[in-house]
Amino acid sequence: MQTKLIISALAAAFAGAAAPASAWNTLDGKAPLVIAHRGASGYMPEHTIEGYTKAIALGANYIEPDLVMTKDGVLVARHEPIIGASTNVASLAQFAGRKTSKTIDGVSYANEYFVEDFTLAELKTLGAMQTRAGRPTTFDGQFKVPTLDEVIALAKAKSIETGRSIGIYPELKHSTYMQGVSLAQGRSKSYFEDTLVSTLHAAYGNTGNAPVFIQSFEVSNLQYLNTRTDIKLVQLVDADDVKPDGSLSLVAPYDKPYDVAIKGGKLSFADMVSDVGLSFVATYADGIGPWKPYLLKTVDDGIDRNGDGAVTGKDRRVDGSTGVVESAHANGLFVHTWTFRNDASMLGFSDPQKEMEAYLKLGVDGIFTDFTDTGVAAVAALTPVPEPASYALLLAGLGAVGLVVRRRRSA
Repeated sequence: MQTKLIISALAAAFAGAAAPASAWNTLDGKAPLVIAHRGASGYMPEHTIEGYTKAIALGANYIEPDLVMTKDGVLVARHEPIIGASTNVASLAQFAGRKTSKTIDGVSYANEYFVEDFTLAELKTLGAMQTRAGRPTTFDGQFKVPTLDEVIALAKAKSIETGRSIGIYPELKHSTYMQGVSLAQGRSKSYFEDTLVSTLHAAYGNTGNAPVFIQSFEVSNLQYLNTRTDIKLVQLVDADDVKPDGSLSLVAPYDKPYDVAIKGGKLSFADMVSDVGLSFVATYADGIGPWKPYLLKTVDDGIDRNGDGAVTGKDRRVDGSTGVVESAHANGLFVHTWTFRNDASMLGFSDPQKEMEAYLKLGVDGIFTDFTDTGVAAVAALTPVPEPASYALLLAGLGAVGLVVRRRRSA
C-alpha cells in the first residue's frame, strides 16, 4: 500500500513539474500531424512509392495518395485523371492515339491523356515525372504509378520497420466525374467510393481508430461514405485566390463543391467554414481540410517587409487568426491545412518553417507539406520540453520506490 501511495504522489508531482508553459491547442491536445503532400514531392516525382518512402524516412506521420481509377477499375495514385504531365506517356509512340478531349468539373481539357483510358498494365509501362518547375528532374521516368494496395502495403511495412504508425490519407479526386466514368465502364455509380471502403476495411478494419483519413472536396460522396464506414472523413475547402485585403476569392470551379454546383446549389466553400457551415460539416465528417488563407489573415499593404526589392506574397502583413480553427474545434472538427511549400506560395513569411510554425500556433491539427523535413522541424521547434528539474525529480522518485520495494522484499 505504501509503495502505491508513493508512486501516485510522485506521478502527480512529476506531471505538475513536467507540464510545459504552453501545450498544443489542437482538438485532442496531441502534437499536430505532418502529412506528406503527394509524398516527398518537393524532392521526387509525386505519388510514387519512392517518394512516399522518402517522406516516411524524413518523419512523415501520414502519406497522401490522391486516387483516380484505371480502365479496369483499379484505384491508383495520381493527382488528377489527366496524366500527360505527371507521366512520360506523351513520349511513348504506342499511346499517341489515346489523346482525347473531356470535361472535368466544368473545365474542358483538349488533346490530353486520361487515366481511365489505360488499363493498370498499360499504366505500369509509364514513368512518373516531376510536375513543378524548379524541382529536381533527376528521377523523371524512373518510378512507376502505384496502386492504392501498394501504398497501403508500404505504410504497413514501414510502420513495422520504423516502430512508428505510418498512416495513409487518400483523397477521392473528382468523385462526380469518376462516378460518370464508372457508369460508362458498366460499373455501379458508387464503385469508386465502394472500392476504396472495401480496400481500407480489408486492410485496417472498419474503425475510427484506423491510421487513415479519407478526404474530398465534394460533399455528397462524404455523406455517402459516412453511412458506409467509421474511418475518419475530411471535408476539403478550396478557393481561387486571396484578395489584397486577405479575404478569399471564389471563382468557379474553386467556389463551391462540384457536386453542389452541378445541382445548382448555393453552398460555397466560404460558407462551409462559417459557424453554421461547420456545424453542417460536423453532421457527416470528422474534420476539415481548408486552404491555409482561410485560417490566417494576411494583407497586401504594399510594404517590402523582407527588403528584397520586390513586393510579393511573402511581404503580406500577418493579421492573425480568422477564427476558423477555433470555431472548427468548437464544433468537434479537427483542422488539417494545406499546402506548405519551401519554394512557393508562402504568404506573409519568407522562412517556410516559420510559416508552418505560425499555423501550428493557431492550433491546427495537421499540416500538408511537400517538404516533410521542414514540417517535422516546425513541429519539433514548438514541442514542449520538460524542465531539467523534472527529470531529477523523476529519477529521485524512482530511487525512492526502488528502496521501498527492496525493503518490502527483505522484510
